[in-house]
Amino acid sequence: MFHRASIVAFAMAAMLCLASIGAQAQDMSKYPDWRGQWTRFNTNSQGQAVKFDPSKPSGRGQEAPLIPEYLKVLEESMADQAKGGIGNYPSARCIAGGMPRIMSPTRQEYVITPETTYILSEVDVIELRRVYTDGRDWPTDIEPSYQGYSIGRWIDEDGDGRYDVLEIETHGPFSGPRAYDASGLPLHFDNQSSFKERIYRDKSDPNFMHDEITVTDHALTRPWSVHKTFRRSPNPRPAWPDSNCSKDNAIIVIGTENYFLSADGLLMPAKKDQPPPDLKYFKQTAR
Repeated sequence: MFHRASIVAFAMAAMLCLASIGAQAQDMSKYPDWRGQWTRFNTNSQGQAVKFDPSKPSGRGQEAPLIPEYLKVLEESMADQAKGGIGNYPSARCIAGGMPRIMSPTRQEYVITPETTYILSEVDVIELRRVYTDGRDWPTDIEPSYQGYSIGRWIDEDGDGRYDVLEIETHGPFSGPRAYDASGLPLHFDNQSSFKERIYRDKSDPNFMHDEITVTDHALTRPWSVHKTFRRSPNPRPAWPDSNCSKDNAIIVIGTENYFLSADGLLMPAKKDQPPPDLKYFKQTAR
């Protein structure tokens, strides 16, 4: 009797499992096919390749609506870089770029499930965004991160029974500091940014993806909206090279100063007449 009951229980469990798999497969038919390798598509090649608005030059050319205090941060960052410093560019130290820099990728991949859409992006390091699409409410206590906390909503905009637009809201608190691009174009140091996005494939050419993104940040005089475009690799099996910022990064930051590691493994200055770091914890040899 026990043996028969076990067989029935196993059969019922198998049926429920198959039903769940079938329901999931049916649900997945509603979602778009965003497979492949997507790369940023800049319509303006002036300045750095990584920039928030791909239609404008980097740095000052972005024409970000910065309040005076943070315009000064940008100016000081670029002046320091002109002398050999890193300015307000935390990614030079192999710190994650986070939002919104993560959405200006060298390479990007989308993995879609009914509950969560995963966006894997590579700029200097590989970063992972989780966009929750399971209908959850905003948590009361968000742990700070460079990517922020993202909640999304799928939309069937053309009414054909299949989703074609992913709307996302992303909130902090964020880890920081963060910058839009390598010039040090800053986000506010309070790390309280928020973002709204609409991601969708181009209707006339499915090899292009669009991201309409708006930033609300205390360093801005108003919300800043840009239109990003990504292009899909024609290779059905694209290469995904390993990206490890710290592997070949020769920049070493000690205190507030950045130095370079020379090819022979010695510390060298990054700026003209730069003093060496404090060596008080090292035994000095008299000369």
